[in-house]
Amino acid sequence: MANEGPTADAFAILLAAHHPHLELIGVSTVHGNASLAQTTANAGSILTALGVHHIPYYAGAAKPFCREAVHAPNIHGDTGLDGTELLPKAHVGPVEGGNAVAAMREELLAQPAPWLVATGALTNVALLFAAFPEVGDHIRGLSIMGGAIGNGFTNAPMGHVRGEGERLGNHTPWAEFNIYCDPEAAQSIFSNPLVARKTTLIPLDLTHQVLATRAVQERLLHGPSVSVGKGASDVRQLFNELLLFFAHTYADVFGISNGPPLHDPLAVAVILSEGYEDLKFDDCKGERWDVNVVTDGIHSDDDHERGQVGRTVISPSKERGIGVRIPRGLNVELFWDTVEDCLRRVDERLSSRDNHKLSNDVSL
Repeated sequence: MANEGPTADAFAILLAAHHPHLELIGVSTVHGNASLAQTTANAGSILTALGVHHIPYYAGAAKPFCREAVHAPNIHGDTGLDGTELLPKAHVGPVEGGNAVAAMREELLAQPAPWLVATGALTNVALLFAAFPEVGDHIRGLSIMGGAIGNGFTNAPMGHVRGEGERLGNHTPWAEFNIYCDPEAAQSIFSNPLVARKTTLIPLDLTHQVLATRAVQERLLHGPSVSVGKGASDVRQLFNELLLFFAHTYADVFGISNGPPLHDPLAVAVILSEGYEDLKFDDCKGERWDVNVVTDGIHSDDDHERGQVGRTVISPSKERGIGVRIPRGLNVELFWDTVEDCLRRVDERLSSRDNHKLSNDVSL
């Protein structure tokens, strides 16, 4: 998994590490919502909070292919995971002296049919396929959270920004943040025919259908059968506080007040639609798309200088089975069931660990 450490990434790691049909074999971090040093620290803290600090994680690319790094403190705060004091210090640091891209190659080729999940800027992933093209042939699939289609691709609310009106992107009027961060990296992936036909793209048009409403927030905090008011576990409180911070900023910036969308865990959940259970993603009976990323323009606050850089432009693939899969919908209720089940498994794991420690302390 290649991630950049904000709230939605925390939920993505939750699913990848605790769903019984998945095995998280490693994490690489990348520049994005915060600096590489901060996203790497965040990854270690989340792995520790989830009781899986044995999973190795690597610091990846600190900047895009050919641009300066950009961050988004207005959405996730200066740390990339603002809004809580419950985030633990990582029990284990990142792998020292390890090259993230080389480690990704080694770990992926060691698995019989691995999936690669990208939930941040695509620099690490693009470097992987450029340096080691054999990985593209070996992997079973690549899922990417990124991009925004618009133009009625789904009926999801795309958001409004004061003074700008409705928009496609969540960073500029045209671009979703992950793609905007390194558009050249994204284009190198989507223009690779071998990789593209194994790729599922999870755009804002899909993630904005999965809003963490107040009812969802209460359910994830207290569990499906626990009455409100009873104490929630530390890990549930942690994830709830991250959600509340994200909800406030998303409502304030984009005018989506029903609840924040959970972008990144959908890039993990889509793997479960590959025959494991009934968490189906609707791709309209096999729609496939050619995806091109606008690379003209610079990272800038000036609309004229920036243009539409980072915009994802799609057209129907000319050959069936060739091109990128872009689902238009999913079973939202079952997705939340899956998240809740993973939180339950974390509670059980941490409770068992604490009871074992207490038993050892008593025996001493």
